[in-house]
Amino acid sequence: MNLVDSSGWIEYFADEENADFFAEPIQQTNQLIVSAINIYEVFKHVLREENRSKANQAIAYMRQARLIELDIALAIEAAETSHQLKIPMADSLILTTARAHQALLWTQDVDFKGIDGVRYIKKA
Repeated sequence: MNLVDSSGWIEYFADEENADFFAEPIQQTNQLIVSAINIYEVFKHVLREENRSKANQAIAYMRQARLIELDIALAIEAAETSHQLKIPMADSLILTTARAHQALLWTQDVDFKGIDGVRYIKKA
């Protein structure tokens, strides 16, 4: 299983330099999970940078994957992850979601660099 961080989705949709790095996991929707936090972050970014129509298109594409909702157990585990790794709330929720589903987390967010279970590429 794979989970692509919001930074990767944004890179992919904008067809920026690291888009190819994220294409493989994004295009294999049968092996892809999406965190509710990813939906929030990507929709907000595309809405701000483009428009509502493009934001809706992005989310429609993301919904081809399996959506993982935030529940109490995941929230508590993410809080522990945030405390242990000293990473922000959204990052801890995304990482914890990936771990809970034995998914590899794909990202270009430096907060994840060097963490087990993460496939990191430096932002171009």
